[in-house]
Amino acid sequence: MSPESQGQNEHYLSVARRGFRTWRGDRPFWAGLFTMLGGVPIMYFPYANMHLGNVTLAMSTTAGAGSLIIGVLLVTLGLTMWFHSIVRVFAGVAAILLALISIPVANIGGFLIGFVFALVGGALSVSWAPGEPPAAEPAPAGEAPETVTFAKDEPFPEGALHGAGVPEQQAPYDTTVDAEGGRHRAG
Repeated sequence: MSPESQGQNEHYLSVARRGFRTWRGDRPFWAGLFTMLGGVPIMYFPYANMHLGNVTLAMSTTAGAGSLIIGVLLVTLGLTMWFHSIVRVFAGVAAILLALISIPVANIGGFLIGFVFALVGGALSVSWAPGEPPAAEPAPAGEAPETVTFAKDEPFPEGALHGAGVPEQQAPYDTTVDAEGGRHRAG
């Protein structure tokens, strides 16, 4: 082991943190998190009881089932943004619509807390775009490409790699119509 090899001596927490940062960068992470955080108060408040001294205040309404459905859908859309980022625009628009629907249905959108979180999460999801991979730098024009060599440091003969990895091109399809008007002989 040389003292320059850093991969073997890293702490497992730094490796996990770097892996999480890579995972987080490949998807609309914050959009999913805000959408899920918006769903929790929307589905919690209609079923919660608040105690003010000796008085119990029940915030349940007749729309408790609607609030539960909206909250669960928002949490599901947040997880969808994380694990299926290809449908991020659909999930973002659906989260925005559910946040707007939660205002009349679910105690003013979870007392505006869930509404704001779901609205911001949906907007972040719609606006998120995957990053472009870094472009490879082209070789300077003055330099010749490297020569591929055999194990004995002998260069490949001319044309030895011709067509390697490139599929054979087929002849183009003949689109001319034959004398029978394009019909098959049997029909």
